[in-house]
Formats: sequence, structure tokens, C-alpha cells
Amino acid sequence: MKNEKRNSFELLRKSVNEIKIEPKNNISIVLDNVRSAQNVGSFFRTCDAFNVDKIYLCGITATPPNKEIFKTALGSTESVDWQYFETTIECIEFLKLNKFRVYGVEQTIKSIMLNNVEFDFDKINCFVFGNEVEGISAEVINLVDSCIEIPQFGTKHSLNVSVSGGIVLWDFISKMITQKI
Repeated sequence: MKNEKRNSFELLRKSVNEIKIEPKNNISIVLDNVRSAQNVGSFFRTCDAFNVDKIYLCGITATPPNKEIFKTALGSTESVDWQYFETTIECIEFLKLNKFRVYGVEQTIKSIMLNNVEFDFDKINCFVFGNEVEGISAEVINLVDSCIEIPQFGTKHSLNVSVSGGIVLWDFISKMITQKI
């Protein structure tokens, strides 16, 4: 038998209404002054794929409706809830008040390598991603519970912010699936 791509029917895609009422995976994302609307759109699409609770858009981060977001989001702005905060600090304070476990995804002196992080799947885990050039602001790093670093072996030691989002979300989901088995 030939290996063939599955069609939309075979993928059992759910409608936006079905997704909205489905239980989420106890994950939220914070975008700290992400300047590229296309990166924001990529986050929406990745968050849809991993059934994320909500995206918090902060500071200069673009918000829907936005033509550049729509280019990469491909409709996922309809299936993923989002909220805007004027500052990331205000957002993090709100999340901590509501008992979220907040991780900064940033290379810091005390960061934990992603492969060594043990998540608490009973809590809502929130991942903060920073500006494409500056990363997460120092003020925000001081507010998060801990920082996660993605192991890297090349000369650049940086990844596109939306690529980092996909890696962290996949790691979280794969560990969650493994724990359930």
C-alpha cells in the first residue's frame, strides 16, 4: 500500500464551535512586545494545533483583526481565545493572581533546559515569549516563576520566536501525553 496524505474528512477536523467548547490543555501563551504580526499569526496557528487556553497579547504586539496576522494564522484567530494587556507586567500580575505557573522562555543564568523541565499538569502553565530582538524584558523575567531554555548547538543560539513557541508547546504536550499513559 502506498503512503498517501489524509484528506480533511479523514483528519476528523472539528468546527470552531466544537473547539470552543472542548476542554483545553492547561496552557496559555504571553507575547511580550512581539513586533512581527506574522509571528503573532504563527502563534495563533500553533496554539490552535495544541488546543491552548488563551494567548495574551501585550504592549506593541499586534492584535486581530490584522491582515499580517491573518496571513499566517489561517483562521485560527477564530478558534483561539485572546486578550490584550497594555503591559506584560500587568498581564503577569493578573496570571499570578489567578494561580498560573508562569515560565519565561529565555536564556538566563538560572534557566532550566527544556528537556529537564517537569511540568505540573494540574495547573495552568503559561509560557512567556519575548520580542524578536530584545527577548523578554528584564522586568518581566523578574516576575516569572522560572525560565526555560531550549537547548541549541549552532552558532546563533537563537530561534525565531514562533518556532520557539512550537518547540515548547510540543514538549509540554508530549510530556503530558506520556504522563497520561
